[in-house]
Amino acid sequence: MIKHFISLEWKQYFRSSYWQKGLAVKILLGFFAVYMMVSFLSLGIFSFFIIRKTVPDADPLHVVNSYLLFAIMGDLIFRYLMQKLPAMKIKPLLVLPIKKKKLVHYVLAKSAISAFNIFGLFFYVPFAIVLMKEGYSVSGALGWLFAMIVIIQSSNFLNFIINKSNIAFAVLASILGGAVALQYFNIFDLTAISKPLFNAIYETPSLSLIPLILLFTFYFINFKILKSQLFLDGAIKAKVKEVNASDLSWVNSFGEMGPFIKNEMRLIWRNKRTKMVFLMSFLFVLYGLIFFTNPIYEEKMKGFLVFASIFVTGGFVLNYGQFIPAWESAYYKMLMTQNLSYRKYIESKWFLMTAITTVLFILATPYLYFGTKTYLMVAAGAIFNIGINTLVILYAGSFNRKRIELNVSGIGNTQGTSAKQFIIIIPIMGIPIAIFYLFYLTISYHAGLIAIGVFGILGLLLRNYFMDLIAKKYVKNKYAAISAFEEVA
Repeated sequence: MIKHFISLEWKQYFRSSYWQKGLAVKILLGFFAVYMMVSFLSLGIFSFFIIRKTVPDADPLHVVNSYLLFAIMGDLIFRYLMQKLPAMKIKPLLVLPIKKKKLVHYVLAKSAISAFNIFGLFFYVPFAIVLMKEGYSVSGALGWLFAMIVIIQSSNFLNFIINKSNIAFAVLASILGGAVALQYFNIFDLTAISKPLFNAIYETPSLSLIPLILLFTFYFINFKILKSQLFLDGAIKAKVKEVNASDLSWVNSFGEMGPFIKNEMRLIWRNKRTKMVFLMSFLFVLYGLIFFTNPIYEEKMKGFLVFASIFVTGGFVLNYGQFIPAWESAYYKMLMTQNLSYRKYIESKWFLMTAITTVLFILATPYLYFGTKTYLMVAAGAIFNIGINTLVILYAGSFNRKRIELNVSGIGNTQGTSAKQFIIIIPIMGIPIAIFYLFYLTISYHAGLIAIGVFGILGLLLRNYFMDLIAKKYVKNKYAAISAFEEVA
């Protein structure tokens, strides 16, 4: 039966109408997967020797064990954001004489071999092998490795339990963020718990069986939850939700754009994927902390500071804007039958991206802590995002041809993604960096910042001209987009 399930999924995957159309994205994701595997493998092989060289007085295994709790919590958060729940199109199978428990066991077993579980093994397995080659106890290293494999699988099934809860994510993020902060300010040392905990597993390999209790517990909970939902009437019954209609009458003050802005705001807040993209855009404000706190970028790689400044205020433009107008693909055909001004339709999207970019810039005010140069960089990035990148994103949207299901999981979902989303990053990031270096190398640092801002202001001044061109492009590609959006993946 399992063999038959695998055969059905294999045929479903390769017979999909979107398989060849998304081939470029799959190739890029494949390269990314290979890169991740090579990175983890290199880390697993060489981290022992790097630690021994940099911290000669410390045992490399003890150093790794000290930070495993951080790694486990970080892995859980990453899974929450990126890992899809185990899926299988089982509606047709529910009318067949197949036991439900077999379907559930197959779905759960399928999730056990996901890439999120495999990547970690590329670190833990070679690291354990290095330990044994360096004279560590073979039984201890194997017990430690077994425990880590079981913990990875436990995280896998725990994620499926908490994945639908925003509260669980907030708790996880708060615990990890709090632990890092407490560690940084020497208030509480989590490594003092992590180190002896995993050292004990190495010293007493039989303790590696304890994580099995967690694994079986989480598996059993998942099994019960999935089996309880595996009913044909439950699978086909439409979910009815009470819509909380907010008063958006104030948007009417924007004239002809008002109805479009109002519908866009409702679309964002009422659907899983758009809401998650919207909320995640605000996390991009923190992106600058990676670069602005590291002096090496200020001294040797100033181009990365420009890159960071674009991301700090461009989270919404980059994440939401790149899928315009595919967000409306489900009813795009109906929308195009209305007596509407395409120019106002496009302009409303520009206005929304500009408004949220402005809000993100205000939220980025604390970057003044790192000095006026840093804040001016963020300001230049915000102006460039509003004046240039919004227009580039809107123009690129006229080439979007992939349908998006709004109520499917938000982050980690590549539906609607094509090579265009990767190509558009080149001008969005490359142009401001090139402008900065041109004026920075020939005049000064501040001249580079002013140049980025001036180009953004020029984009604002010429906005009407470019909006007309973009609107014409959308009208020209309208029927091609309608035909493409009608296809269901």
